[in-house]
Amino acid sequence: METYKGFLEAGLLTIEITAIAVVIGTILGIIFALMKISNSKILQTIANLYITLIRGTPLIVQIMFLYFGITSIIILENFWAGAIALGVHNGAYIAEIFRGSIQGIDRGQREASLALGMNRSQTMRRIVFPQALRRAIPPLGNQFIITLKDSSLVYVIGVSELFGVANRVAASNFKQFETFLVVGLYYLILVLIFTALLKWYENKLDVDK
Repeated sequence: METYKGFLEAGLLTIEITAIAVVIGTILGIIFALMKISNSKILQTIANLYITLIRGTPLIVQIMFLYFGITSIIILENFWAGAIALGVHNGAYIAEIFRGSIQGIDRGQREASLALGMNRSQTMRRIVFPQALRRAIPPLGNQFIITLKDSSLVYVIGVSELFGVANRVAASNFKQFETFLVVGLYYLILVLIFTALLKWYENKLDVDK
């Protein structure tokens, strides 16, 4: 198993790139969700265009497109290019999660807060968004798990995460079945750990109540 010693470091790199992509995707998701539900037709059009383009094209194409697009403008390590590409991809899906959660809040609460003297910004920040975030936690958790598994695709731009290392190991030892079995177990363990943590957090917040 000496050949597989690099999998632990690759697993940590996978977690890092997933975490960065989740942060970027969440920020973009919130921004584009607010744009989509705004009263501005221009902002709505921009948000719809972004979401349509991202959801309508394969992630691997987006990674290649963004990687070569970004690195043609600035010098950027493939790790960060991959994380940004994953973040941009997930931002479209997270935007729809937040949009649905925000619009699912009873309109009467917004009207009541406006009647109490709050403006739209205060109503969103103090009344609507905290409740929407609570509702969004379960689907966000699922999206984060998807991001973890999707991170395997950044191997195409040379990132040495789990799948990238597995490809190199399989090419050197010619034991494809054993190698990909091992890497599959690594992904499974990571998914189970994150699923347990997300479930614990949901129970802590009582999101189903």
